[in-house]
Amino acid sequence: MTDDEDLILTEALGAVGAAGGGSGGRFGAKFAARRLKKDVHEVELTVEGVSPAEAAGRTADLLLRMGTPVRTAGAQPPEGVRVVRVLVGGGFGNMNPVLVTVTLTPTGTGPEATEVRVRGAAKEGLIKQRAGEKTARQVATLLTQHLCPPGG
Repeated sequence: MTDDEDLILTEALGAVGAAGGGSGGRFGAKFAARRLKKDVHEVELTVEGVSPAEAAGRTADLLLRMGTPVRTAGAQPPEGVRVVRVLVGGGFGNMNPVLVTVTLTPTGTGPEATEVRVRGAAKEGLIKQRAGEKTARQVATLLTQHLCPPGG
């Protein structure tokens, strides 16, 4: 699911460039974005008391309030694995698009336990903002709070 991250981030930065005005803003931003390195960070956690299906619903609810959903064509995740993707703003002034991919997998220890992997990816310029890392950590913290079972 990570093979299209560069394309998604390049298009998102192109949209930011186009919104900035000036002729060629979209083209210039996309041209530069293709040459930038990615800041990628993953956070893994296990949530007890919540099935992967329920966790996916709660995750989608939270992420849709944070940003724009991203639908990708191609390989489907394995049976029982759920994936939610969204583009959110990160870095200075939330101007740097960050692609957040949350993968939810049954733990195998029981039907009410879910392994959650939060992946944040963003393009990095000369000034390292670590937008991918910071956003992944922020989303993981929010998910931990949002996925806790009631009364738990």
